Amino acid sequence: MKTAPTPFISTRKRLMAAVASLAIAGAIGFGAVTTGTAPVLADAVRVQAPQVPSFADVVEKVTPAVVSVRVKAKVQPTDDSMDMFQGPDMFRDNPQLRRFFKEFHGFGDQNGQRPHRRSPGDGQPRPVAQGSGFFISEDGYLVTNNHVVQEGTAFTVVTNDGKELDAKLVGTDPRTDLAVLKVDGKGQKFTYVDFADDSKVRVGDWVVAVGNPFGLGGTVTAGIVSARGRDIGAGPYDDFIQIDASVNRGNSGGPTFDLSGQVVGINTAIFSPSGGSVGIAFDIPSSTAKTVVQDLMKNGSVSRGWLGVEIQPVTSDIAESLGLSSQKGALVASAQDDGPGKKAGIKAGDVITQVDGKDVESSRDLARMIGAYQPGKSVDVTLWRDGKAETVKVDLGKLPGSDQQASADDHPAQSENNTGESLADLGLTVTRSEDGKGLVVTDVDPDSAAADRGIQAGDVIVAVNSQEVSGQGDVAKAMADAAKAGRKSVLVQINRDNSNRFVAVPVAKG
Repeated sequence: MKTAPTPFISTRKRLMAAVASLAIAGAIGFGAVTTGTAPVLADAVRVQAPQVPSFADVVEKVTPAVVSVRVKAKVQPTDDSMDMFQGPDMFRDNPQLRRFFKEFHGFGDQNGQRPHRRSPGDGQPRPVAQGSGFFISEDGYLVTNNHVVQEGTAFTVVTNDGKELDAKLVGTDPRTDLAVLKVDGKGQKFTYVDFADDSKVRVGDWVVAVGNPFGLGGTVTAGIVSARGRDIGAGPYDDFIQIDASVNRGNSGGPTFDLSGQVVGINTAIFSPSGGSVGIAFDIPSSTAKTVVQDLMKNGSVSRGWLGVEIQPVTSDIAESLGLSSQKGALVASAQDDGPGKKAGIKAGDVITQVDGKDVESSRDLARMIGAYQPGKSVDVTLWRDGKAETVKVDLGKLPGSDQQASADDHPAQSENNTGESLADLGLTVTRSEDGKGLVVTDVDPDSAAADRGIQAGDVIVAVNSQEVSGQGDVAKAMADAAKAGRKSVLVQINRDNSNRFVAVPVAKG
């Protein structure tokens, strides 16, 4: 009797299973080679790092309020030898400051290139400048720079959505480089932005600049506030905010925003040896702009208070020579004959330390404080004079235009026959002036403290420690009085090129 071949059948099944497994494995291997897909062995790398804040929400809200400003004018033909400077008039005669503006605001075509000048008599205004601006009211008032519009006779505003609108010039203020334009939207309400309280802006805060660099409207750059209170020599109201956001030609007049979407400053200058952004740009603070813009919208111009005095900083040597405990305040170099300051009794050598009870930190601070008052305003001015404080009341005048500034008389003719006197303690040789007022410096010891402090031959010594001098004895007495009072220096008032200045010169020991 035969038995069923069960073991054989079982073995055969096992062999078939093994062959099937090899076939599957081979198929997988073959597929890997032909498709080139590597097996996934681990998850992709991910780092849980702190997220950098996005500016997208701010940009989305503020961009519709920022515009491009195109300026046209009937310009006389010229050649390449003529001055091509495009910037505020107050910077025109300063080579270093001209460099700030030479390549700053775009002009001409959309690539920022000055177009070919047309022949005279064509009668059509042509592009001369382009910059940036921003709406500050829903009915079409907008702010830009004075140096963008100063050559213009026709103005076009291009909104963020590409609409072109004609604009008229409402007013300008060259001293702060601000201008206001107005467009007629025919009932349209414009998206607008407001000014921030820049006193709360700190160095290191994030800011966003929006503008029209090289004609590329709606460009956004970001950075931080790099510094505050920058004085770049633009004028008496310098108080710029420095930022490192990329600012280039065509950004002039554009806004710089905080992360709340408010304007903290207005782009007005860059420092650039190459003509492009190097991370140093200067903004007009919103606190300055807000006041000026309000006046321009209301009156078309800005009226500022005027004290009628020339001032200079108080250095540590000057403070010591006058018995001041700090370098705060503004030293009066001269008081103009027709100015309200002189009428109130302010004179050269006084240090203005307060206005209406507010401390004057520096000469620039005084200029801004007085300029913020309206002409005719009566203010209390606190002075440091003869070692003590006193207060005078001044009725401020109206700041005259640059062409109305009072000028001093020419120096009186000096006699060439006067015998020189030696002021050995100061390292000076002097001679009496012909009118008997002051001493003319004829020689300066190059190794003396006077030479170190910039006194030159030809300077006229008017006073020493606020005491007028007409001879060697007057100088010697003033120096002796200073030494007796324990002072280390005397304050010498000199006149040079019709301008007064003060120099602190150490008292000789021994």
